[in-house]
Amino acid sequence: MTVETVTSKRRFRGRPRGRDLPPVALAALRQLLGDERSDPGLRRRDLLIEHLHAIQDAHGHLSLVNLRALAAYMNLPMAAVYETATFYAHFDVVHDDQAPPPAVTVRVCDSLSCQLAGAATLKAELETGVDPQAVRVVRAPCRAPCMGRCDTAPVVEVGHHHLLFATREGVEAVVDTGHFHPEAIVWQRLADYRAESGYGLLADCREGRVTVETLMGTLERANLRGLGGAGFPTFKKWRFVRQEPGPRYCAINADEGEPGTFKDRYYLERSPHRFLEGALVSAWAVEAEALYVYLRDEYPGLHRVLHEAIAELEVAGLVPPGYIVLRRGAGAYICGEESAMIESLEGKPGKPRHRPPFVAQQGLFDRPTLVNNVETVYWIPEIWEKGADWFAGHGRHGRQGRQGLRSFSLSGRVRRPGVHLAPAGITLSELVEEYGGGMAEGHRLAGYLPGGASGGILPAIKADIPLDFDTLQEHGCFIGSAAIIVLSDQDDLRAVATNLLAFFADESCGQCTPCRVGTEKMLTLLERDEWRVEELERLSQVMMDASICGLGQAAPNPVLGLLRDFRGELARQNVIVKG
Repeated sequence: MTVETVTSKRRFRGRPRGRDLPPVALAALRQLLGDERSDPGLRRRDLLIEHLHAIQDAHGHLSLVNLRALAAYMNLPMAAVYETATFYAHFDVVHDDQAPPPAVTVRVCDSLSCQLAGAATLKAELETGVDPQAVRVVRAPCRAPCMGRCDTAPVVEVGHHHLLFATREGVEAVVDTGHFHPEAIVWQRLADYRAESGYGLLADCREGRVTVETLMGTLERANLRGLGGAGFPTFKKWRFVRQEPGPRYCAINADEGEPGTFKDRYYLERSPHRFLEGALVSAWAVEAEALYVYLRDEYPGLHRVLHEAIAELEVAGLVPPGYIVLRRGAGAYICGEESAMIESLEGKPGKPRHRPPFVAQQGLFDRPTLVNNVETVYWIPEIWEKGADWFAGHGRHGRQGRQGLRSFSLSGRVRRPGVHLAPAGITLSELVEEYGGGMAEGHRLAGYLPGGASGGILPAIKADIPLDFDTLQEHGCFIGSAAIIVLSDQDDLRAVATNLLAFFADESCGQCTPCRVGTEKMLTLLERDEWRVEELERLSQVMMDASICGLGQAAPNPVLGLLRDFRGELARQNVIVKG
């Protein structure tokens, strides 16, 4: 073939590959998002998920035409936009040959606490009672993580409105009335918080009356640790980030998707300004250029609360406009892992990184980033006000030697589920009796999950183990975010195991084979009538050794706990355990 022939073919190949973008689609997008030609900042990659939310909210779905328009708008490859849109459960991508979803979506949460409360039966009832052309009924963990309202199970979300202790009649009434907006939240406004000396610590820090070293010393004596799961000492994390060259950022992880966890929502709904003061003090401590708050999309009412609270701070001159950046998740449990959260903040799929995010060049926008949990920073102003010993809690309720307070998210078979502030190191027996009102009527304790879905499972005979950091590892468990789910003698243990593994399989980001394939394989093995111990343990070991992040590493924990401590009960429930 001659050079002339090749040149000729290239010259007359025709139009560029790909589909044409109708000009009207790009014009409509500019009307929705703003004109990127006059404001190039609208093209920033980290705004991609925010733009996807705006399109989804406006149209109820994401058509390929709109995705192509967004790719042109942001000057991004269509593949990058499509990959991000399809990664998150709350985005409905509709192909050209597909019909858009019904206008109303009913999500029935069937995470473990809701399953125990009858979510499967409720979902079946709803599916037979609605018009499928107008309403779609989906199970939540398949279309989103746990809804974070485990104390009011079962929970159903209609549009953006959550029904607590949901019934078929209640859901149908909401559908009929069209009340799809988030429920109202009564929260402490800025004036009331400042009347209680709120933002006093922040002022003292900014004006030099409190130094970083003094504050870190107080947090060290208070034994304040990361309360989102890992338990890393807060003062040490601050110190590590401060040692890195600037510019630096601060990011708050408000994406508590662990089944059984709802403590962060509890505190944010009551005193968002206490949280914001603690977050701003943390940002001040590392001299952060900006403070990012990553809030899970399952809390739409809180999104409005925090938006208004931040606006109050800006109007009062306590923060410059734009310093606090509120970002909205999109339904991905994996984004509770801090490096995956950072990826999401940058407008990407939430896939975990290999190194901790506070290491240089591994943080937000490749800058050192302090990542703290909501509850961790929530306590900072009160610790300073009341002193380190108050939080350390020496001798509270006569329990000498135990240090620290913990917010326990208690759900399952107890009389009074909810968030209970109790001494760290309290036992499950004490927590249930003293705070939870005892076991629910007609139920006898059979076991419990001390740290949500990933924290493992323990039998009733181990209800006297102190619930704290570093006390559960020898039993194959960990406390994590202190999400306590209580099981009774009436619960089907195989159903518990398959519920948890189905959750992990749904929520795996798919980045690594041990987790992506391992969770699906383990779920298949658990659905059998015969469990082979050697097979399950071998698969568990591979997942724990080779998975990139904590999701795959922790997914086998409840299964290993059942094999270790519940064989007799499994046999009584007709599960054959061999090996």
